[in-house]
Amino acid sequence: MYQPSLWPVSVKGVALDNEQRVLLLRNEREEWELPGGRLEIGQDGGGSAPADISPAQALERELEEETGWLVKTGPQLEGGTWIYEPIPGRRVLILTYGCAVLTPEQGPVLSREHKQIGLFHRHEVPALTMPDGYKDAISAWYDHPQR
Repeated sequence: MYQPSLWPVSVKGVALDNEQRVLLLRNEREEWELPGGRLEIGQDGGGSAPADISPAQALERELEEETGWLVKTGPQLEGGTWIYEPIPGRRVLILTYGCAVLTPEQGPVLSREHKQIGLFHRHEVPALTMPDGYKDAISAWYDHPQR
């Protein structure tokens, strides 16, 4: 019997503070990552939370939950859609968007989901331990004309 493969989808956001530093979170694998998370399928689909209406809505919710920042999701970033294999055999489709921070005067707050929160200048990003797909998306947002 045919069973279609299912891919987890994760939405990530590139958000900059007043000093043009990118917000990153350190995960349990000791990697820096962009804030965001998986799309919620909703209670009818077997999930525990209400279903997300769109990737943009999911990203705005996730950023507020993980950092306390209110954001408006902007454009999907060039090079920001990619497949990540955080552990062997587990693949995730990543969709990355630029974000406008609506509460720029507020510092980010670390949630219990991550080990550390950091704000990094553009020139610091290449040396960080993080997947190249995140680095590419960060660079694309810094270079984006609508930022």
